[in-house]
Amino acid sequence: MSASHDRRESTPEEGRKAARQAALEKIARSREVAQGRQLIGAWTLFYKEILRFWTIAGQTVISPVITTMLYFLVFGYSLGDRLQEIRGVPYVDFLVPGLVMLALITNAYINSAFSLFITKVHGTIVDLLVTPLTYVQFLGAYVAAAMVRAMLIGSIIWIVAWLMGASPFYSVPVALVFMVLTSMAFAFIGVVVAILGEDFDHINLLPNFLITPLTFLGGVFYSIEMLPAPWDSVSLFNPVLYMVNGVRYGMVGVSDVSVWQGAVLLLVLNVIFGGLALWLLKTGKKLRD
Repeated sequence: MSASHDRRESTPEEGRKAARQAALEKIARSREVAQGRQLIGAWTLFYKEILRFWTIAGQTVISPVITTMLYFLVFGYSLGDRLQEIRGVPYVDFLVPGLVMLALITNAYINSAFSLFITKVHGTIVDLLVTPLTYVQFLGAYVAAAMVRAMLIGSIIWIVAWLMGASPFYSVPVALVFMVLTSMAFAFIGVVVAILGEDFDHINLLPNFLITPLTFLGGVFYSIEMLPAPWDSVSLFNPVLYMVNGVRYGMVGVSDVSVWQGAVLLLVLNVIFGGLALWLLKTGKKLRD
């Protein structure tokens, strides 16, 4: 019997199944290609944001480092001889974590808030929103770039302080966890403010009237044990106090508050502001109006 006689002709039902299977495979390949292009797009947006602040590093990196180191020189060396030690730690060592966190908070917020708001003012935000990027990838690119800038400045400040005599890290993992979670939380806050803000005054409102006062009253320069009642108790309601003392524990091994409470607080802040930023992006509120 010849081979042609063995070959059975396919039925219409089998033909439809084969066509359906071929279509599903084609869709799966298209999704893989699209996902690959989305990841490339997210990386490109992140890289663009890095280049944006790096091309003006004198203003975005060097200037905040110099400003913070002036705090270190003025407060560390002028008050260091008088205060000697706080909680058994030399005042210069006690001061460095606070200054690192001060720079971290400010620059994480400024980077995401101003970059996204300028994009919105120029109208180029629409071009970004119509790209195949998911909202998570879009948000992740802006937040990650803000974190890189904040962590870079915080690390430079610590290295310079270390070269000037500050002590090495007590616990690197604890310090890194608080630095990463804090910069991420304030990068999220910057995105939220950039979306809701309608002019540059709104962007400056939060750092001028909330972030800076809370940071300076959050134990950057002192321990709450040095405060009279009831201000030592009032300070416990300041969330920045837990961030400063978390990174202080990681750097010098002392803290005015529970490190675990600070970590939980930061996780909650990240969930709240990250979720809010994602919801604002999805709804297009103040972006597509």
